[in-house]
Amino acid sequence: MIHRTVGDLVHDHRVVALPPQASVRDAAKRMKAEHVASIVVTDAGDHALGIFTERDLTDRVVADGLDPDATALAVVMTPCPVTTGPETPVEEALRRMATNGLRHLPVVRDGRVVGIVSMRDFVGEELAVLDRDKALMDRVAEAL
Repeated sequence: MIHRTVGDLVHDHRVVALPPQASVRDAAKRMKAEHVASIVVTDAGDHALGIFTERDLTDRVVADGLDPDATALAVVMTPCPVTTGPETPVEEALRRMATNGLRHLPVVRDGRVVGIVSMRDFVGEELAVLDRDKALMDRVAEAL
């Protein structure tokens, strides 16, 4: 069994962040340039205020007919995102993501964003453990 922490996954990651007043267009351009699927929305002290993802772009901007140039991230971001610390075991981070229906999880140390993990950061063995745990919980729930 692999025993890694979230910190092992983000040690060489760069945080892609924008302020809440940045436009959706700014976020989309930045996501494209950085080859990422999410932007952490932060204040001047690098504290996470929210997260903006490709799903938010399609569901909250395009589908709702909002103007990406006139819409600030603060309006369409997911506020107060679920976060984790760098010392969290990857299995726990995966469970947190699955429980909350997340594809991206900001990593916070001392209140500041130090990275972000996405489902693609995890290896097959870790995902297999999550699948086994979910199947077990489904069987328990059915028995109740």
